[in-house]
Formats: sequence, C-alpha cells, structure tokens
Amino acid sequence: MSRSTRQFEQVAVVGHFAAGGAREGQGPLAAAFDQVWDDDLVGETTWEAAEAKMAVDALEGAAHDGGWSLGEADVVVGGDLLDQLVSTNFAARQHHRPTLGVFAACATFAEAVGLAGLWCDRGSTRAVAGAWSHHLAVERQFRFPIEFGYQRTPTASWTATAAGALALTQGTGAVQLRAFTVGRVVDPGSADPMDMGTAMAPAAWDSLQRHLAAVKARWDDYDRVFTGDLGVVGSGILCDLANDPGFVRVHDDCGRSLYRPDQDVHNGGSGTGCVAAVVAGHIMPRVETGEWHRVLVAATGALFSPTSYQQGESIPAVAHVIELEAYRP
Repeated sequence: MSRSTRQFEQVAVVGHFAAGGAREGQGPLAAAFDQVWDDDLVGETTWEAAEAKMAVDALEGAAHDGGWSLGEADVVVGGDLLDQLVSTNFAARQHHRPTLGVFAACATFAEAVGLAGLWCDRGSTRAVAGAWSHHLAVERQFRFPIEFGYQRTPTASWTATAAGALALTQGTGAVQLRAFTVGRVVDPGSADPMDMGTAMAPAAWDSLQRHLAAVKARWDDYDRVFTGDLGVVGSGILCDLANDPGFVRVHDDCGRSLYRPDQDVHNGGSGTGCVAAVVAGHIMPRVETGEWHRVLVAATGALFSPTSYQQGESIPAVAHVIELEAYRP
C-alpha cells in the first residue's frame, strides 16, 4: 500500500445530506437534493452569512440522517473557498462542535471526508464532513464584481450554490469508506483562471493512477469514477491522458453532471459545494441501494488566489481521492 493511501476496514458512511440553490434546483440532479434554497440570501443579510447557514443545514442534515444530532458529533471536518474559511468557522461558532477547517479549493470535500475517515478509523467516533460554496460570495472574492457584467469565456465554470455533508462512524453500514489517497500538487503551467479544467486534469490523473496502484484495482472494478469539477474541457483532457476505453466507460464528472447544457454554465459546475452535493445527493443513494457497488471520487482543486494570479503565477492543482463501496456482509 502506498504511504499516501489509507485503506479502511471499519469506517461506515451512515448519513448524507445535499442541498442546492435555485439554479442547481433546476438542473438534472434536482430530485437528488434534500433541500433547495430559492432565495440567494437563505434568509440572511449577506451572501457569506448565507453560505454559513448552508453549512449548518448540511451538517445537521447529515447527522440527522445518520440517526444522531449534530450536537453528538465528536468532530466536524469541512471547508469552503472564502478567505479564512469564514463560512466554515462562522458555522462552527453556531454548532459549537470541535472543528477542523480544511482547504484544498474544490478538492476540499474529499480531503474532509478522508480526514474524517482517518479519525473514525482510530476509534469509536462520530464525525461529520462536508463542504459548501455560494456563487455570489465566491465570485465576489475570486473574479470580477457580479454587477460588472463581464463576458464569461466558454471554458469558464459556474461556481455552484450548493452544500453536501456525510456522517461517518467506526463500524459497518450500507456504505463503507474504503480508501483515501492524498493528492500531490501538480502544476501544468496553466495561467487562465477562466479555464480551471485544463489546470486540474493532470492532478486528477496523477492521483487516480496512484490510487489504483495502491489498492491494486482496475477501472473495470468500479461502477463509476467521478472527478470533481473538471467540467467538459477538463474531462476531455483527462480522458486523453488516460487513453483507455475502460476508463472512459466508467468516468463521469460532478461539474458536468450538476447542470443541463442549456443552463448557460459553459464548462460546467465548480466550487467546494459542487462535488459535495453531487456525492451526498446523487452518488450516495446509488451506493446505498447497491445500484453502484464501488465508486471512486477524485475531487480536484485549482490552488490559486486573486493575489497569486495578479502576481503572474500559474495555477497549480491537487486531487484527493475517496473510495466508496456498498457493504456486503
């Protein structure tokens, strides 16, 4: 086993919760959401406060689905895209559970779930892991003011207003977290913040290859291999890198799945909440019922900031991989 991959025997995913905003609630996965927010402010006064409210809703929902309350969680692991993880930390001041705030851009969800798995693997622990993003809050920080009305390029992704969380504990359940591979930072030299798929695809391929080697598996062993937020452009590059019909057959992408082609999102969805909502709402129920027995999720993150971009830096990326499997006694 690779030293950057951990395999688990007794980590169960016992609860899940997914939610999306109005645009996400009009997409092809609308029926998969436990909650849809029609109001961008979610009853709050700022977009950032709305994102914190989304985080609390997702964490509470996952814990409740697992048969316990968020107040009974031993640890919360989560993250977002905002400076100083403000939505994660402001949510934590409300739920008041021990919290690990993590950041890996749009790969944050897989990192959070993997760390929660490591925590549960060490003892009888209840953990909740999740990620969330708000389109208007994230766009204000990373790109132009929304009111500017700038022209989006065909390669640009749409930051999802979405949240997703999983409840984990030591033991067995309908779904097991089987493995977690920590990604390496890979920099292909891309420098266009409106084309994150190109920047992230090499990192996804690097982590997926290392994960397969570590767990001694083949693409045919999986019902689906999801990437996170590569979108149309990045998915095409990844399939070219794989150059394997077996991989192409099982590959799907969370950013490509969240919206319909006619929703004007160009390359597809992105944001920390995108992968989280697709995993919690779309993937988990199919693994629970045994429709999909074994699924890989390689969440990808573009590791840039407004400052690094303005200083002429390229956009390095990372991909963390989690493996989910339907439990068979």
